[in-house]
Amino acid sequence: MISGRRRSVIFFTVLGICLVVLAVTLNISWVVLNWGRALLLVLGIVLFIPIIAGMVLNTIFLVREIRRNEQHDSFINAVTHELKTPVASIRLYLQTLQTRELDEDKRREFYRIMLEDSDRLLQTIEQVLQAGSSGSRWRRISRTRLDLGTLSKECVELARTRFHLSTEALSYEQRVAAGNCLVVGDPDELKAAIWNLIDNGIKYSAGEVRVRVVLEEAEGGRLAVKVSDQGVGISPVELKRIFRRFYRIPASVAIRAKGSGLGLFIVRSVARKHGGRAFAESSGPGLGSTFTLILPSAAAA
Repeated sequence: MISGRRRSVIFFTVLGICLVVLAVTLNISWVVLNWGRALLLVLGIVLFIPIIAGMVLNTIFLVREIRRNEQHDSFINAVTHELKTPVASIRLYLQTLQTRELDEDKRREFYRIMLEDSDRLLQTIEQVLQAGSSGSRWRRISRTRLDLGTLSKECVELARTRFHLSTEALSYEQRVAAGNCLVVGDPDELKAAIWNLIDNGIKYSAGEVRVRVVLEEAEGGRLAVKVSDQGVGISPVELKRIFRRFYRIPASVAIRAKGSGLGLFIVRSVARKHGGRAFAESSGPGLGSTFTLILPSAAAA
């Protein structure tokens, strides 16, 4: 079934093409039948071109607005799901604890699950708030000298605990001397950026999780945090889109990944605000991906 918005896009696109074809046909007819009125014809063309250009620009604008609305709707649906699912789960377990007699082991298991659902709920809320602050160009960030190695390790340890991963499943390697890992920036925003890269690698792992986090030197006296996975991979087309706000890869690719489509947008926004950049590399679907966050070192800042 074709959605209403998609039908609108098709209709206005076809309408624009038909109008252009009609305009060209009329002008050719005038040339054939009215050679003596060449001057008027030229004047008509000059006046007609802005009209056609305006219609084309209007159609392009309409298509962009429809796509933006579709992405916004997708974001609302994703966030609603991410908020509703853990709340429903917590409610179910609380009702069970209230109405049934359970042994201590079962109660501990329920408490653990509810705590995980609470963490998921909190993470979604934090992402939405972080995206709002990261997307603001006017918000001033705090400038503090930070150890990027320490921040990266904290994020890795938190992910191991939250997702119950071993050091083999989520590894960390620091290829920079401890004294050379300093950057200048906002600790909360940088930690959020690194966390979102790790979280993304875990979410999109195909089957067994194998995520590697590496801190190393980059060109120009900069530092790079690289997060590599052996997951679903990314096509060249998707590589150009994944850092957009609200964007999520197609459901057929995202095997078990859930989220709001804000994680990578936050990463790129934080990178730009700190004078760095973020990008992704992948050999294609099924071949894993590597996400890189590059930041100026404190010496180069």
